[in-house]
Amino acid sequence: MKLLTGIMLGVLLLIAIVWLSKTWSSANKSKPFTNSEKVYQAGLSSLWPIAKAYWHTQRKAPAPKNDVPLTTLTADILAQTTEDAVYRLGHSTILMRIDGEYVLIDPVFSERASPAQWAGPKRFHQSPISIAELPNIKAVVISHDHYDHLDRAAIEQLISKVEHFITPLKVGDYLTDWGVDPIQVTELEWWQSVELNGLNITATPAQHFSGRGLLDRDHTLWASWVIQGLHHKVFFSGDSGYFNGFKQIGDLYGPFDLSMIETGAYNELWSDIHMLPEQSIQAHIDINAKAMMPVHNGTFDLALHDWFEPFERINQLAKQHNVTLLTPQFGQAVTLANPQASERWWRPMMAESQNMDELNKVVTNNN
Repeated sequence: MKLLTGIMLGVLLLIAIVWLSKTWSSANKSKPFTNSEKVYQAGLSSLWPIAKAYWHTQRKAPAPKNDVPLTTLTADILAQTTEDAVYRLGHSTILMRIDGEYVLIDPVFSERASPAQWAGPKRFHQSPISIAELPNIKAVVISHDHYDHLDRAAIEQLISKVEHFITPLKVGDYLTDWGVDPIQVTELEWWQSVELNGLNITATPAQHFSGRGLLDRDHTLWASWVIQGLHHKVFFSGDSGYFNGFKQIGDLYGPFDLSMIETGAYNELWSDIHMLPEQSIQAHIDINAKAMMPVHNGTFDLALHDWFEPFERINQLAKQHNVTLLTPQFGQAVTLANPQASERWWRPMMAESQNMDELNKVVTNNN
């Protein structure tokens, strides 16, 4: 009975959010941001199929049953090498060393990706490094304002360690409200760049949406990012559905040493704004990168698939498309000069062989 009541309340809350956000958007004087190809509108007609999917879907492994393996990082460990490298810290949080400087992307360190820490999606694992152990950061880059990418508590703790904060348009307003000096914040429109002592950071398009509350739908911009140093160049997709913009980005800025592509929290019902694995691999191909690191997975339960499914599906697709796939443990270094295919660390954690058989059928049916 409690479960049914909770689901009913959740559906009613979703309906209220959609209605209020639409009412506000139509009445608000400021013009909302839009995608370049598809207009994503989560109307009442789309909520009912989503509510039914959450009601009927049965999963055997929505979260890991055992501890997620981590490679612990400290400031001393990081200082032992000067190579350009990427460290995946969780979900879409990336620590990158490039040209001797550190860049931190979408830093989320809180226990829950939620406006409240007593409810909402809870982490499967802790970060392999604490904020206190992080070295000084040249730039924090934010892709958009959703709670699993923009963590207020993390921003407030990072202020003393960070030289620059780079965001899409209007996202910087959150940071200054939380205590960041406005002189440290640079907001960019798509295709705009900022140069930080030779490190070039460019905001590029993504197909998504924004909003942290009931009344602010699409009033901040979302973006993917090109980060280019003296010797290496990487692409970070942020959250996005598949669109022609990936090919355009690849043509303008490729080739890349590494693509970090969203591969998780997907579903056919919302594939316009979150890519399915087949689309993620195509986005990587479009971008023209030497290796692919799937992100937006392994830390929070944000969809209807088992927690390990994104890794399995993208692993199968990478083999089919001859793509070098990097799936490091959280905290494990990936050197940009010579990225190597990673071990499948999640395999021993999969609940039982029956799940593997069922998942292989899913992969086959989606190819």
